[in-house]
Amino acid sequence: MTRNPHPDDNAPLQSRLRGELILEALADMIEKAGLKIGDRLPPEVSLAAKLGVGRSTVREALNRWEGLGIIRRRRGDGTYLTAPLQAMQAMVPLTVRLEGEALLHLLEVRRTLEVDVVRKAVLNASREQRNGISKLCDTLLRAVYAGKPWRGEDAAFHNAIYEASGNPMYGRILGQLDGAIDREPTSPFHRDEFGLASFPLHRDLADAIMAENEAGAIAAVENIVDSVMAEIRRIIAGGPAPSA
Repeated sequence: MTRNPHPDDNAPLQSRLRGELILEALADMIEKAGLKIGDRLPPEVSLAAKLGVGRSTVREALNRWEGLGIIRRRRGDGTYLTAPLQAMQAMVPLTVRLEGEALLHLLEVRRTLEVDVVRKAVLNASREQRNGISKLCDTLLRAVYAGKPWRGEDAAFHNAIYEASGNPMYGRILGQLDGAIDREPTSPFHRDEFGLASFPLHRDLADAIMAENEAGAIAAVENIVDSVMAEIRRIIAGGPAPSA
């Protein structure tokens, strides 16, 4: 069995080893050093020397971690660990696990905002807006069940709910959250199949808004978020990912 190189080995990482191996080696180094959340990482120059790679390679890896909320850079002070790190477990790549954990944190924020959005939509939506939300849900589900592209239909459905809430800031903030995590093109969380199990629950949400059922709308949002989070946890635990 081939073993991933460790910073303690005499032979440095070869320059061709990028991406996943660099992230794995960095995580292994941090884990062995006993660094915890709030601790400062060694300087980039030191990390590069220990790994036997260029400083730009280390910086690229740290940029990826910063985008996932794993580290935080403080100008003139250094780089600090803001989330736990462990080297690769089983067959789950580190990047997939870290991306999944970042998405779980993001969904915790989205849950709070989405619950407030649907509550206000139930209270403030006009009859025309309620009908529009229901029709957009029909369009979304037809696309999903037919195996057609659905992202545009999904955005239209949720944007209609944001507008019905009467507060345009919800749509703007939630839109920014969608771009908060840069997903790798090969990530299982980037595929169209990811999250499909949650789409039938969108019908429950639309029906609750249509019926002016606040409790039902909130429950539907909670179920949607729970469904997506359960899928993420299954993937990062090594379970089956959505099929391509």
